[in-house]
Amino acid sequence: MLINLYMILIIYNFTANLKKDMKITLLGTGTSQGVPVIACDCEVCLSSNKKDNRLRSSIMVEVDDINIVIDTGPDFRQQMLREDVQKVDAVLFTHHHKDHVAGMDDVRAFNHKWKKDMPLYCNQLTSDALKLEFPYIFSGDNYPGIPKVEINIIENKTFEICGTKIQPIEVLHYKLPVFGFRIKNFIYLTDVNEISEEEKEKMKGADFIILDALRKKPHISHFNLEQALELLEELKPKQALLTHISHYMGLNDEVNKELPAHVNLAYDGQVIYLK
Repeated sequence: MLINLYMILIIYNFTANLKKDMKITLLGTGTSQGVPVIACDCEVCLSSNKKDNRLRSSIMVEVDDINIVIDTGPDFRQQMLREDVQKVDAVLFTHHHKDHVAGMDDVRAFNHKWKKDMPLYCNQLTSDALKLEFPYIFSGDNYPGIPKVEINIIENKTFEICGTKIQPIEVLHYKLPVFGFRIKNFIYLTDVNEISEEEKEKMKGADFIILDALRKKPHISHFNLEQALELLEELKPKQALLTHISHYMGLNDEVNKELPAHVNLAYDGQVIYLK
């Protein structure tokens, strides 16, 4: 009996030591059209490799016993079902483009399960766009079954969600101000083609970065592969993933052969544990 109890304590301590501080799930890694693209017969869109199938970009961060989703694109419902997500404590929005907000209505499922409003965190521009996109949510009519949300306006300064500090990183997506986010030593930065030296300072010392890289050719509002790699070389994270990927990037496995050892293309359903 004593031996069994001793073994249980050893196993418990071993499991506790394995516990990570943060879990990141790549809900989607594709650009606004997703991959495959409708009616496209390129080799990427016809690929049988699941890593070449990409829903619209979004992640879920599990940290300090809370679940934070960044962006609710058109595939939000499908992503929640695929990952069997039972709880979301808050939603962060990078910006208001349709591929990042269109699925917001489906937070209603968490309203019903947990009997509370869903906190949303976004800048003023995104808040205004959400109210235009989903007028029935904000009309005050309280129609049965509509999502219940609470908008929290954030600016370019550190804020907290349930005690967890979040540092916005403001970048440009062509001419549109967009937020990336730093949570501890992790950074998520999508839809970017320009970042100031001041905002780069916020990114220094991060161990893990998920960064926008649309394709190999230059683009007016996104980093291409070369630009993303240049920024990562400057910042020198221990590990990095590239996201918001177009079918023009090429086949997942082939592109990965061209990348530095610590950089890979992200793929849908990928899970990262950070200590």
